[in-house]
Amino acid sequence: MRVFWIALVAAAFGEAAVFLFMAWPRTLHVHPMPAIQVAEATAEGPRIYMPGRLLVGRLGEYHNPLFAFLMFDHYRGQPELKGLPLLLKTDEANGGHRYSIWVRLPDDLIRGTYLLAALRDDRLASGVQYRWMTKEEWETDESGTAMLEAAYSKPAPDALEQLDEPALEMYLSSFIRFKSLTDYRIEHGTDPGLTPLSLVQAVQLANDMIAVAHFYNVPLGLMLGIGAMENNYMNAPGDLKHAVWKRRPERGDVVLERRRHRVLVKDDSIGVWQITRKTLRRAQDLYRKDKRDYAQLPEWLQPPKKLDLDNVPPAVLTTYAGLLLRDLLDHSGDDVIKAAGAYNGTLKHPNLRYAEGVQLVAEYAQRIAGNAATVDPLPGDQFAEKQALEEQAVTTVKVMPQNALMQTSLVARPMSVPLKN
Repeated sequence: MRVFWIALVAAAFGEAAVFLFMAWPRTLHVHPMPAIQVAEATAEGPRIYMPGRLLVGRLGEYHNPLFAFLMFDHYRGQPELKGLPLLLKTDEANGGHRYSIWVRLPDDLIRGTYLLAALRDDRLASGVQYRWMTKEEWETDESGTAMLEAAYSKPAPDALEQLDEPALEMYLSSFIRFKSLTDYRIEHGTDPGLTPLSLVQAVQLANDMIAVAHFYNVPLGLMLGIGAMENNYMNAPGDLKHAVWKRRPERGDVVLERRRHRVLVKDDSIGVWQITRKTLRRAQDLYRKDKRDYAQLPEWLQPPKKLDLDNVPPAVLTTYAGLLLRDLLDHSGDDVIKAAGAYNGTLKHPNLRYAEGVQLVAEYAQRIAGNAATVDPLPGDQFAEKQALEEQAVTTVKVMPQNALMQTSLVARPMSVPLKN
């Protein structure tokens, strides 16, 4: 009898365990069907698409938000991208943010990748890198893009000098490097000997410009605009065929032709500021007569006692540019527009069209840099780290699952200072 009851209880517990196992609530794992690319024949030819998805191509990827927005703004003005919607997308990456620029492609893998390859060949895309995106993703990123556009479009400070110096140096170096990278000659490879500024060079030039502008009390926006108008901040010779007639040659002149009582001498321009040999002599004369304490400038910015026309350090050219601008401002009653025009002309006949370009660059740079301080107010070390990441070229070949980024490698391709004091 005892065995019987033991068996009965065991059976009851067993049935209860089975019941609990079957009835206990559990998580239901649902695995949706993956989106599948569909191929079909059309009157225009074969088409490959993904129902309910949009095809987008990546133009570039950045870690510096200011540099990313500058590139985004640059892409918006390119004729090859006219009419194509662009996104400036922000993603979390390694405890920070990553910024990428995407273009909406035709929703056909064949036509879309063909267009993206053409953009790569025009140096407007870093490679043929694309992905399928849901409409909801597109709308979310579109809203984020609009927010960044609004943030960088706010009214700027009255002058660049209102920013604290470390931030000013960081933002200006990004702008300077951006301008050299997007120079027409660099983008289209028309001058093989010309190279864009490295990060180190851009930071050094920004630092030198700030020091010189402060030393001579020259509006920084004026120097920034002229540096962009002259050579997009790149150290390269210009006006190689320019020559002038003079009564007699001076020490250092390269005589091209001699005629009775006069000679034709070479007068090409050099450096970031495109200063001619004749103007270099003028700058050196101004320096000799100047009563300012040049010991306040870093040693590398101090002009030499004797001028060697064929061996002027690039940093000293920045000092000469500041001194020449100070002289033009003094002779124009601090009229910055007139001084800017005279830099590319004369005080009697200033190039006002050139001055307008200088002002546009200055206003644009000040607005962007001024707003960058609120969009991404990073300490100097973090900003420098982000800048350094922009130096790294990404040349990977990767195949990823459907509906993720699909890529085949191949590398890619003005602050508001009214110029009146």
